[in-house]
Amino acid sequence: MAFKVKLEGKSATLTTDYGKLDANNAQELKEVLHELHKTGNQSLVINLAVTKYCDSSGLSALLMTHRISKEVGGTFVLCCLMPNVLKMIQIAQLDRVFKIVDTEAEALTMLA
Repeated sequence: MAFKVKLEGKSATLTTDYGKLDANNAQELKEVLHELHKTGNQSLVINLAVTKYCDSSGLSALLMTHRISKEVGGTFVLCCLMPNVLKMIQIAQLDRVFKIVDTEAEALTMLA
């Protein structure tokens, strides 16, 4: 698995080692994120520092996570986005939905 999870209280930080977040691994990401929510982690930070590409499957996984976090009263923050990933999020107008910050430290300060 190329996802690393760090737990702290009811929050989790997930870092991916995948260069691409696409149909090949989006389901795995969804499963990891769903399990985190199921075990009581309301707020999530996803660090995409090494992810250079994200397709609609990857965006779908991120949207699902945002929705679940919101439903349980948590916070969902993306950080360390590569320019191509940020551009894809902007094209889909999801930058209006997601909280996006430059660094993991900034993201951690935003968790509820």
